[in-house]
Amino acid sequence: MSTWILLRGLTREIRHWGRLPGLLQGAVNEAPHHVGAPAGLLLLDLPGNGEFAHLRAPSTVADMVGFVRNAALQSGMPGPYCVLSMSLGGMVATDWAQRHPYEIERLVLINTSMRPFSQTQERLRPSAWPGLLGVAARWRDAPRAEHGIHRLTCNNVETLGDDLDTWSRIRRSAPVSRGNALRQLWAAARFTAGAARPECPLLILSSRADKLVDPVCSAKLAAAWGALHYEHPWAGHDLPHDDPVWTSEQVRAWLGEEHAVPKAVL
Repeated sequence: MSTWILLRGLTREIRHWGRLPGLLQGAVNEAPHHVGAPAGLLLLDLPGNGEFAHLRAPSTVADMVGFVRNAALQSGMPGPYCVLSMSLGGMVATDWAQRHPYEIERLVLINTSMRPFSQTQERLRPSAWPGLLGVAARWRDAPRAEHGIHRLTCNNVETLGDDLDTWSRIRRSAPVSRGNALRQLWAAARFTAGAARPECPLLILSSRADKLVDPVCSAKLAAAWGALHYEHPWAGHDLPHDDPVWTSEQVRAWLGEEHAVPKAVL
């Protein structure tokens, strides 16, 4: 049985995955390569988010890696692990794979960015700064803060009302402190990956219309590491929210054949 770990990004938690976990599990189990017991899913929150909102978030990605490694061990689910991650979670997953290569079997990185491959203005678009400042100013006003986050990270607005209701309930039940948000942002800004490609199979997914992180970050990372890279034509930074079916389908195709070419998005 393969264990798939899912890691979200800055201030987000496992409930923000929405429909993706169920779709991903089905896609993994349906992939042509799959044999044996159904794949297991392990959704982990970063320290300071979700289940661990009461904890002080580390100010380094390395310390986040230590936390999620320990959480995976305590879960009792077997490794080595396949990790699907986005944004800050992608930095954590990359560092984990580079520091402890025998623990990571496969790696999927979604809309992430890291030094030395991308510049500061690419990793966080200057055009997004006013929106981020607006979210910070309304941090304790759940509906307004979540509306600002949605505007920055999502291009699919068909479920906007339900999204804001759900995300506001999440924020009220497990609020991420402003201090933890800043520490996570600081950790992400300072993170530098090793130059060498992780030893495991690697898939990079990105969104051409990402308003938060320039998609060139994923393109540069894929080019530097010779990794398979698929780009969604219209989704925003939160690709698993905007098109979870496409996201899971790319994983299924990749598992079926390393150089498979999935169907284009219409």
